Amino acid sequence: MGTHVIKLPDVGEGVAEAELVEWAVVVGDVVAEDDIIGAVMTDKATVEIPSPVQGTISWLGAEIGDTVIVGADLIKIEILGEGNEQVSPVAADPTPAASVAEVATNDVPPEPSGTVIAQTPAPQGQPMGKSNDGKVLASPAVRKRGQFLNLDLSQFKGTGPEGIITHEDLDRHLLTLQSSGGVAMTPYDKPQGAETTQIKVIGLRRKIAEQMSRAHSRIPHITYVEEIDVTELEGLRQNLNDSRDDGQPKLSLLPFLMRAMVLAIKDQPGLNAHYDDENGIIHQHKSVNIGIAAQTDNGLMVPVVRDVQNLGLWSSATEILRLAEAARNNTAKREELSGSTITITSLGKMGGIVTTPVINHPEVAIIGVNKMEMKPVWDGEKFVPRQTMNLSSSFDHRVVDGWDAAVFIQRIKTLLEKPLLIFT
Repeated sequence: MGTHVIKLPDVGEGVAEAELVEWAVVVGDVVAEDDIIGAVMTDKATVEIPSPVQGTISWLGAEIGDTVIVGADLIKIEILGEGNEQVSPVAADPTPAASVAEVATNDVPPEPSGTVIAQTPAPQGQPMGKSNDGKVLASPAVRKRGQFLNLDLSQFKGTGPEGIITHEDLDRHLLTLQSSGGVAMTPYDKPQGAETTQIKVIGLRRKIAEQMSRAHSRIPHITYVEEIDVTELEGLRQNLNDSRDDGQPKLSLLPFLMRAMVLAIKDQPGLNAHYDDENGIIHQHKSVNIGIAAQTDNGLMVPVVRDVQNLGLWSSATEILRLAEAARNNTAKREELSGSTITITSLGKMGGIVTTPVINHPEVAIIGVNKMEMKPVWDGEKFVPRQTMNLSSSFDHRVVDGWDAAVFIQRIKTLLEKPLLIFT
C-alpha cells in the first residue's frame, strides 16, 4: 500500500491560488481513475479536479471556501503499490501547511462593528506572513477582517502553518493597540433570543463581493442618465426579426447598442480602456471587447463578446446567446469570462427607471440599460405615443470628465434614435 498525494494543479496562467468550492468525495470513499474529486474556482471559472489514480480517500487538505496555493497538498489517496508521497524526516503535521486557510474547522470570523484608527507593524527582524513571491498568506475571512480594520497584513507575523496570518494574530494586535491607547474593535453581538443562520460566502458569490468592494472603494463614479426614444429602432428590430432566416437568433436591443458603442468609441477611444491606478497608466484598447452582465442561478457573471468592431448585428446576437447559455449552464471557459474593455448591464423588464451601475474594475465605463415604456411625447403640436428608455451609465471620474461622458452617451443616443446611421 502507498499514498498518492494530489496537489492543486496550475489552473490558469498567472494564477497563484484558487478557492475550493466543492468536494465530490469524503474520507473513506473509493474512487476510480478520472473520477471528479472536487472543484476549485479562480476568477470566475470553475475547474474540476479528476483523480489520476484508483484508491481510497484518506485525507482532505482543505474545507469548502478555503483558498489553496497552487502546488499545495489537496488530497491523499491510499493505493495499491507505491505512492508518490514524500516523507519528511520530521513527523508530518496532518494540517495542510500550504493551504491559505484557517486550521480550525469551527472558525467563524467575528463581524466587527467598530473602527481601528491606528496600526503598528510587526517587530523588526520577525518574518512576515508572506509567501516566497511576496503574497500575503491569509484566509479570505482574515483578509476581509483586516481590510475592515484598516490593517496592513503585509506587516504582520503569521503564527499559523508556514506563517499564515490567523484571526488570533489580529486579536493579539488589537489587544496591543488597545493597551497603547488605540481604538479596539468590539465583537459582533447576536440578537438575543433570535435564531441566526450563518451562510458562508464562497465561490462566485465571494468573487462578486470582492470585485464590487474593489470597484466601489477605488473608483469615484460619475453616473449620467439620458432618455432615448427607441420608437424607430424598435420598428426596425421588429422588421428584421420578422424577416430573419432560419437558424438566425432573434435580435434584442443589445446588438444595436453594441454597434452604437463601437461607433462612439471610434470618436472617444479613451472610453474603451483600463485604468491601472497603481501605476497611473491608462491602457486604451484597439479591440472592443464588451462584457454582458448576466444573472445566473449562481450569481452575476460577465461573459465577454470579443472584437465587436468586427461583428454584425446577427453575429453579435449569436455570440450573446451562446455566451449567456454557457454562463447559465456553468460551462463558460475562463477566457470567455475575462478580458472585457467596457461593459453593458441590463435587467430587461426589471430594469427600472434609473440605476447606478458599478464599473467593472479596471474598466472606466459601464452602460446600463433601463426598461422600455410607452409614454406620450409632445412633438410641437400634439402628444404622440413614443417608446422610450433610459441609459444609466457610470464612468471613472479620475480619467473621464463629465463632459466626455455626456458626449459619449449623446453619440449613442443619436445612433439609437436614428438607427439607419448604425449601418453607415
